[in-house]
Amino acid sequence: MADEQLPGQRSLAIAPTLAHVTDLQRDRRYRDAHGQFFVEGVRTFVAAVDQGATVDMLLYSERLLIAPLARKLVRQLKRAGVPFARVSPEQFRAVSRAERVSGVSAVVRQQVRYLAHVTPGDGPCWVVLTHVRTPGNLGTLIRTAAAVGATGFILLGNSVDPFDPAVVRASMGALFQQTFVRASTAQLRDWADQHHLQVVGASPDGTVAYDQLRYTPPTLLLLGEERSGLSAEQRALCQQIVRIPMVAGVDSLNLGVAGSLLLYAIVRGAT
Repeated sequence: MADEQLPGQRSLAIAPTLAHVTDLQRDRRYRDAHGQFFVEGVRTFVAAVDQGATVDMLLYSERLLIAPLARKLVRQLKRAGVPFARVSPEQFRAVSRAERVSGVSAVVRQQVRYLAHVTPGDGPCWVVLTHVRTPGNLGTLIRTAAAVGATGFILLGNSVDPFDPAVVRASMGALFQQTFVRASTAQLRDWADQHHLQVVGASPDGTVAYDQLRYTPPTLLLLGEERSGLSAEQRALCQQIVRIPMVAGVDSLNLGVAGSLLLYAIVRGAT
């Protein structure tokens, strides 16, 4: 990659850029205040660009970055005027959380919509969440949602952070194929009523096995917090609560596994 700086390109000071990236990774309040998050790795970086995410700045190491496609995209973004910082391998490793550094990363604009501006769409379902105990499980669920063609995630309240570094890393780029919406429970109830949507919750005490229900797309799938399950308020939203059968002595599956089973059942059982 010829790394000369052309007219119109914007090179950033390295120390402030590294400090900004570090703060984006460790502090949610800082992420949300700036409306940004950090991505690294060739696969995630390419997915962000391919899906039209807004890249606010690039951080890369010429010596570490060997993937031809990523090198090409870095050149294109620089020529388009995206600010960049070219760093040494040591500087790149200092902010990387990847097991194997790729030499390419970016600061990307958060994209969160509000329910009043969203239509249900043509996908088979939306996933509705209020709390997630383990961020990596959410990343796994995002990958599955993208795989089945789900439209996105409706996040009730402000607890769930889809831009946590562990979520971004586990999603393997699928984050950029999903729509993220924030809403209150009341807003979701009104939206579901307005569009005549099927609302299904999941709980061990559900009255129907998850693979026996007929699903009407787009279904709203409510998943409770891993330990406490669905709240009374969430249950009140649901027309049906399904269960995943398990042998005696096993009381739960993690969010990523349970949600993935349910998503595939919805796609297979959609009418």
